[in-house]
Amino acid sequence: MVRGSSFLLSQTKKQLHSLELHTRKGLGQHFLVDDSVLKRIVSAAELASTDTVVEVGPGLGILTKALAQRAGWVIAVELDPKLASALEQSLASLANVTIVNADILESDPEALIKKARDNVEAGYKVVANLPYYIASAVVRHFLEAEFKPRLMVVMVQKEVAQAIVAQPGDMSLLSVSVQLYGKPSIVDYVPPRSFYPPPKVSSAIVRIEVYDRPAVEEDVVRFFDVVRGGFTAPRKQLHNSLAQGLKILPAEAADLLEKAGISQKRRAETLSLEEWARVCRVFSATALKEQC
Repeated sequence: MVRGSSFLLSQTKKQLHSLELHTRKGLGQHFLVDDSVLKRIVSAAELASTDTVVEVGPGLGILTKALAQRAGWVIAVELDPKLASALEQSLASLANVTIVNADILESDPEALIKKARDNVEAGYKVVANLPYYIASAVVRHFLEAEFKPRLMVVMVQKEVAQAIVAQPGDMSLLSVSVQLYGKPSIVDYVPPRSFYPPPKVSSAIVRIEVYDRPAVEEDVVRFFDVVRGGFTAPRKQLHNSLAQGLKILPAEAADLLEKAGISQKRRAETLSLEEWARVCRVFSATALKEQC
């Protein structure tokens, strides 16, 4: 480990000891202690002095400090009340940092921004080392919010990162959920030794460029009803999985797929967003006919 990382590791251990804090695996507390990884995260976020950043799970504030040096304002949301209190004290000298003790999954992004800044028109970015156990949920929480970020740069488990950027052939509900709203890419992979305590798995930095509007022009609720239906039994052929998920007969699902120009023998993981959109359009048209 390089000198800067050794210093971060030493500081992290001292802070935890002085605060009488113990890492809580249940909250996914693995503190980043690698200076080179820290720099890659900040660089990928392309921060400017006009940017507002939301950080989830700031821990001891190592990333928070780095963000505060580049961004106009940092809103750090910490679930652990003891850590949140410690951050209030240790980062008190940073006038452009707001600490919020809350569950991010129960927090409205726009309300968070308004607590710290009057002007929300410029939007915001999300930059975070996400706890593994809620990483996927947090990403979707922001992307599905009415007030979406302009950019997300997040550290997640390696397998989650690979699922997020997967292409047709390896798609999942998570892949579709993210790629409907933005263009994801893996910035870099991060080994366990970059954290204290080191996790048992590798991580990855993911950058998501959020679109102004969803990638396909469909009703989002109906779209995800169909996609979730398709992934109900992902190992089955698509007509069987859709039939089970949408509660229709296999023959009806097969007819639906034929009208959408998609082989009933394919599996959900092979479909692109546009192909899901075609299935959704046919399903919606069929549902409307039945209502008439």
